[in-house]
Amino acid sequence: MARCHVQLPASKSLSNRLLMIRAIAGCTTMPQGMGQCDDTSAMIAALGCDSTYINVGGAGTAMRFLTAYFAALPGREVVLDGDERMRQRPIAPLVDVLHNMGASIDYAGTPGFPPLRIAGRKLSGGIQSIDGSVSSQFVSALLMIAPVCGGLTLKVEGGAVSRPYIDMTLQLMARCGVDARWHGTTIVVPTRSYNPAQLSIEGDWSAAAFWFSMQALLPQSAIKLLGLERISLQGDSAIVELMKPLGVETCFGNDMVSLSHNGLPLPARYECDMSATPDLVPALAVTLCLLRVPFTLTGLQSLRVKESDRIEALRQELAKLGYSTEAEGSSLSYAASYVETTQLVALDSHADHRMAMALSLAATRHGTITIKAPQVVAKSYPQWWTHLTAAGFKIEKTEP
Repeated sequence: MARCHVQLPASKSLSNRLLMIRAIAGCTTMPQGMGQCDDTSAMIAALGCDSTYINVGGAGTAMRFLTAYFAALPGREVVLDGDERMRQRPIAPLVDVLHNMGASIDYAGTPGFPPLRIAGRKLSGGIQSIDGSVSSQFVSALLMIAPVCGGLTLKVEGGAVSRPYIDMTLQLMARCGVDARWHGTTIVVPTRSYNPAQLSIEGDWSAAAFWFSMQALLPQSAIKLLGLERISLQGDSAIVELMKPLGVETCFGNDMVSLSHNGLPLPARYECDMSATPDLVPALAVTLCLLRVPFTLTGLQSLRVKESDRIEALRQELAKLGYSTEAEGSSLSYAASYVETTQLVALDSHADHRMAMALSLAATRHGTITIKAPQVVAKSYPQWWTHLTAAGFKIEKTEP
C-alpha cells in the first residue's frame, strides 16, 4: 500500500514544444516551470550552442524538432546526431517533406536515418503531404516552423498516429498567436509571427500514468499527484478513463489529483485501440498482466520505433516474470496465462525510460526486483526512483 504526495515533473512534451516555438520567435528567456529531464536538457543545449556538431543522445523529440528548426534557420550549418538507437530510428518522412520545402539536408550515415548534415536556408511551405503513421513528431516539427516558411498546407496521409500530440502542438501554437487548424485530414498553418507569452508548463500526464497503475495494483493506496490540470493539452490525460475499468477513481483538486479505488470487480477482458496514446501502453500492459486481466491492445505500430521496440521488449520482460503475452504486428495480447517463478530475475529496461518505469511496477506483486540500466528514467522522470523509494518500494538497480 502506497501513501504519498508526488510532485510530478513538468511535461517534457510541452516543454520541448514551447522551447521550439520560443526559439523560432527569437526569445532568449526560459519558460516558467521548465522540465529538468534529459530530453528537455538536450533541446536547451542544442538551441543555446553555436557548435557545428550536435548530439542529442536518445532524445527523439529533440532530433525531430531540431531537424526542422535548423533546416529553416538561414546560414546555420550543423551535423545533427544521436546515440546508436537514434541512428536506427527513421527520419526520412520528415526529411523528404523538408526537401520539398527547399531544405538542404544530407544523410551523413545510413540513408533515411540520423546523423543529418543540415545547411539552414529560407524554406517555402506550400502544399505538402506526409505519412502520419510513423511519428506524430514529424508532423509537429513541420507545423511549428510553418508560420515562418510562408505558411503550410499539410496533408496527413495514412492516419495520424498519436494525434493528441499533434493537437497539443496546434493548441500551444494557438496560445502563442498562430491559429492553425485541421480541415479533414489536412492542417492549414498561416503565415504569422509567434507571440510566445510566459506560459506555465503543467505536470506530465505520461509520468502520472505509472501512479495510476500503482493505485490499480494496490487498491488501499492513497496517492496524490501534484501539478496536473483537469483541462490539459496532453493527450495522455486519457489515463483517467483508461484506468476506470481497473477501479481507479480520480478526484481533481487545485493543481492536483487524488486517486482512490472503487473496489469493483476487475473486467473479464480489456480491449483498447491505443493508437492515440501509445506512450501509455507500457504502464497499462504491465498493470493488466500483474492483475491477470486478459487483454488485447491494438494500434501499437509506432512502438516498434521508440527508444526500444516496446512491443517486443514488453513480451520479453513480462515472460521473465511468468506472464505469457503474444506480440503480433501492431498488437499485444494476454490470455491470463501465468507460470509462477521463484527464480530471481533481472529485468532489462532496454535503454527505455518508459520500460524501466513500467517494469518497476512488478515490485507490487513480485517483491524486490532488479532493473538493468535504471538511469534511463532521467529521459523524462529523473526523480522516479526517489519517489518510488519514498512510497515504500525496494528496487535493486544495476548498471548495464
